[in-house]
Amino acid sequence: MLGPVILAASRSDRMRRFVSAAPGTKQVVARFIAGETVDQVIPIVQDAVDKGLEVTLDVVGEDITTREQAFAARDAYLELIEHLKELDLGTKAEMSIKLSMFGQALEDGHELALANVRPVVEAAAAIGTTVTLDAEDHTTLDSMFAIHEELRKDFPQTGCVIQAYLFRTEADARRLADSGSRVRLVKGAYKEPAEVAYQQKAETDKAYVRILKILMEGEGYPMIGSHDPRLISIAQELARKAGRKLDEYEFQMLYGIRSEEHLRLAAEGHRMRVYTAYGTDWYGYFMRRLAEKPANLLFFARSILTKG
Repeated sequence: MLGPVILAASRSDRMRRFVSAAPGTKQVVARFIAGETVDQVIPIVQDAVDKGLEVTLDVVGEDITTREQAFAARDAYLELIEHLKELDLGTKAEMSIKLSMFGQALEDGHELALANVRPVVEAAAAIGTTVTLDAEDHTTLDSMFAIHEELRKDFPQTGCVIQAYLFRTEADARRLADSGSRVRLVKGAYKEPAEVAYQQKAETDKAYVRILKILMEGEGYPMIGSHDPRLISIAQELARKAGRKLDEYEFQMLYGIRSEEHLRLAAEGHRMRVYTAYGTDWYGYFMRRLAEKPANLLFFARSILTKG
């Protein structure tokens, strides 16, 4: 069970320093992180669009400790939107935002995060795109859902993420499906206690299917966040049974993982969106990618040994 160990390490400053200094880190990080700056990531967005794909962009960085850092995170997304506007990419690229990056954990964090995210959502809408609020650990979700509901009053296209491994998620899915929300369903990538989350992959997979069925049969727009071939097939079958057209749901996969599958689904006529992260504060995001799949960790270990 390496996953929980890696997730614990994602919060360790000592491990952050070790991983950052490891000789093979840069090579592996480049597999999952599209670049450090807007200028580096925009050509990758354009290339994806040229291949028939869509993109959601995440400026990585979650360990916000000051209001100034939260304002800087807001401004980074506003800068991104300006670049998308200049290149007329608004209809093909949306944004994913972690509210922790916008100051959610600080004093008066709920109000601060809402105040910071609103201008980003407004700017995104002005260029024809939208924002999806990422789910983080379970203690932050009530605040995230409340901000999502508030934003949807003026920007109903604002999306949110739900995590299959949490016990609460089936109820959240019913509420969101009834409200017609855009909802990305993922398995979950945070270390959660047994009191609130399934601890076994098989249980999480079963919950994923139950929740996906709720979303497909509901009034919203499901976004299937998974690389699992079995779950992708199940999603296609559930969509067919629910009478959904190909543009009434979409698949989402991470940049750097199963890239050929991205192209295959797009070629079949599916909406296929690539979750593309960039920025300098990559550590937490990178460690969760390692935790999700042992093969990623082995790839990292081999790189360290090869470069050492």
